[in-house]
Amino acid sequence: MTLSSLENLFEHLLQDMYFAENKITKALPKMVGKATNEDLRAGFEQHLEETKDQIKKLEKVFELTGLEQAREECEAIEGLLEEGEELMEEAEKGAVLDSALIAAAQKVEHYEIASYGALCNMAKKLGFTEAADLLHEILEQEKATDEKLTSVCDGIEDSAMEQAA
Repeated sequence: MTLSSLENLFEHLLQDMYFAENKITKALPKMVGKATNEDLRAGFEQHLEETKDQIKKLEKVFELTGLEQAREECEAIEGLLEEGEELMEEAEKGAVLDSALIAAAQKVEHYEIASYGALCNMAKKLGFTEAADLLHEILEQEKATDEKLTSVCDGIEDSAMEQAA
């Protein structure tokens, strides 16, 4: 697709996030299985359900805008998830692994926050008001997930310091 208009760019980025969210639904169960902290595990399980809902919202955005519901391969999310896989393999089980999982998850969240922020703005400019509202809902979910990860982070990192001692 040639990105010759804001609508072309919006469609491309929307397809990019559709791909990303579908990939994330495959990564989160692995993270649930690796997490040793109960709060972290529960947070990943909750975010998996939210991500499935976000996919439905993206499908509704495609419907509302009349744009092609397709997945545009997202190299950024592929790289972030691959890096997360490597961290899971290399980190020692326990608090260090949980800290690695948080770091990997927050990198993904920050990418999603940036992407949905841009999509929200573009949707508004293009007059896709309902779509913008749905994208904003997803954006707020991603921000909330990032905040939850930050809130469990300190205690886990304190444990990781003790684990190393």
